[in-house]
Amino acid sequence: MRPGEEWVALKMAERGGRGSGGHGSLDKSITLPPDEIFRNLENAKRFAIDIGGSLTKLAYYSTVQHKVARVRSFDHSGKDIENEPLYEISVQEEITARLHFIKFENTYIETCLDFIKDHLVNTETKVIKATGGGAYKFKDLIEKKLGLKVDKEDVMTCLIKGCNFVLRNIPHEVFAYQKDSDTEFRFQANHPNIFPYLLVNIGSGVSIVKVETEDKFEWIGGSSIGGGTFWGLGALLTKTKKFDELLQLASKGQHTNVDMLVKDVYGGAYQTLGLSGNLIASSFGKSTTADKDPNQYSWGENYAGSSGLMSTSPDVYPMQRTRSGTFDMLEMDRLERPLVNLPLLKDPSTYIPDTVDLTDDAMARKYWLTCFEEALDGVAKRAAASQPDSVDALERAEKFRQKYWNKLQTLRQQPFAYGTLTVRSLLDTREHCLNEFNFPDPYSKVKQKENGIALKCFQSVIESLDSLGWEERQFALVKGLLAGNVFDWGAKAVSDVLESEPQFGFEEAKSKLQERPWLEDSYSQWLERLKEGPPHKCALIFADNSGIDIILGVFPFVRELLSRGTEVILACNSGPALNDVTYSESLIVTERIAAMDPIIQSALKEEKLLLVQTGSSSPCLDLSRLDKGLAVLVRERKTDLVIIEGMGRAIHTNYYAALKCESLKLAVIKNSWLADRLGGKIFSVIFKYEVPCK
Repeated sequence: MRPGEEWVALKMAERGGRGSGGHGSLDKSITLPPDEIFRNLENAKRFAIDIGGSLTKLAYYSTVQHKVARVRSFDHSGKDIENEPLYEISVQEEITARLHFIKFENTYIETCLDFIKDHLVNTETKVIKATGGGAYKFKDLIEKKLGLKVDKEDVMTCLIKGCNFVLRNIPHEVFAYQKDSDTEFRFQANHPNIFPYLLVNIGSGVSIVKVETEDKFEWIGGSSIGGGTFWGLGALLTKTKKFDELLQLASKGQHTNVDMLVKDVYGGAYQTLGLSGNLIASSFGKSTTADKDPNQYSWGENYAGSSGLMSTSPDVYPMQRTRSGTFDMLEMDRLERPLVNLPLLKDPSTYIPDTVDLTDDAMARKYWLTCFEEALDGVAKRAAASQPDSVDALERAEKFRQKYWNKLQTLRQQPFAYGTLTVRSLLDTREHCLNEFNFPDPYSKVKQKENGIALKCFQSVIESLDSLGWEERQFALVKGLLAGNVFDWGAKAVSDVLESEPQFGFEEAKSKLQERPWLEDSYSQWLERLKEGPPHKCALIFADNSGIDIILGVFPFVRELLSRGTEVILACNSGPALNDVTYSESLIVTERIAAMDPIIQSALKEEKLLLVQTGSSSPCLDLSRLDKGLAVLVRERKTDLVIIEGMGRAIHTNYYAALKCESLKLAVIKNSWLADRLGGKIFSVIFKYEVPCK
């Protein structure tokens, strides 16, 4: 056992209960790690259960109380604010919704129901929704154990609605499996229109359903040979009746001893039909010779609480399987606002946010996993230091470190555990784990301090820019934007400098930048566009870091666009991630800048400068999952320029993103390994101006 974990043995025999009659011989003993499986059960509000012929699937809706960092502007009227903080930071309790999905063998249903009953504290319902054949078989047992009335639902309707819900809310949930490929799992990006599709539901048996719309579907076939067949045959042929044990035995066997392959029939591949020689032609063929509208909200997977896609091999990271026994977990958090595609994506169906698939690229995978491992102690230390008044901050930081470390070890062995492995997914998993242990914003005080310092320099930076000629000013604005992007606490090369050199500032960052020509350099084309073309109607800017980045880099650039007659939509993260600026912080910063600058003040008043939230709490950017309000605004303002800045948003993601309008992708490469791979050096510059093909 690891520190902080308690494994609870639940033994029905000790309870003296033998269960209801008519259910066969139920296993009365199972060891459960409740904190890892029935998470947050004490705050469960509503339950649903699907009992098939072999497995039980339990879902429940709970409320999760966690800490959220909030910022609030001080009233500085009539006060000397020279030495006062820019705004107040508070950590508040917030209650959000979470969905839990748990799967286990029917054998354990009685014990699990007892465990749930003992931990039901705040449930608001007297009804449990149930579906599947077992909803009838186990109805009396469920009602007796939980004291809840069983309300049965149609199994096929539940199946379709659940499938639609998952396809819309979890990116890369759909995958193709190729057994002999170097990359076994190929994950597919979410398509904006999921219909029509063919659903082959493999349970105890197999059902094939044609799904045409949300409510229109048709059963078109099936098979009695399914998971129950495998389990039943396995129980007859071996000494075990445990499903997971059968999977482990199967992984050690050689199916080609009994299955007839295409090459056994044709001597090789069947080229006419494009069939691989290793495809099964005949199984055992050789044996003869030898509640509410689910689309009202968007949801996202909580990597901290999900077990991920498991390998069936007992040799692949056995601790992962041992810890949860026969249980698989999926957790999804409800997002406060619906997420949609950016309307300016050229083809949403082919858009892939991530630049590099670490599932495919073994060298990059090894580097980035090691990179995140080496940074972990520093992140844990930063998290603990962010809450100096908390008596258990060090303990929670250590739990975070252990949990994220285990996730990284799982990903070393099973890169496909949470879908396509990318730098983005590694960053997001880390943020989820920090939130899991109530570290909502470890960089809040850093951001507060840096915002205050940068605001004091804003007017002098503007005066310096205004003194330049037009062409010289355009280059100075771009250089300032790039210099601001250097201030990224997520990059070790930068955080080391910022911690060891407190005086490192805007001018020092400019001196770090690569001289032109840059690693990716289309600045001349951008300058020509500004000279010869009309002003853009509206620019959408995805901001990156707090402090110098947004205040001395982004806002002077925004100011110049406004002066040209271009409206600006400034999009910032909805929630915190590293030292990225959040929407709530941007409101306070913009208010202070407007008090100093009449151009910004006028643009706000006339709604030519609009501040919006992205719907994201990630250091990266997925243009297929943006706040619906942002998408509406982009359409209404006829946006014709998109500017994406920062390594996370413009290099790790969206480097190859194709848009319907002009775009600028800018970043400073603050990682030596990545710079070397791209053919440059640390602090090399990416300035990528793209015009869509007509």
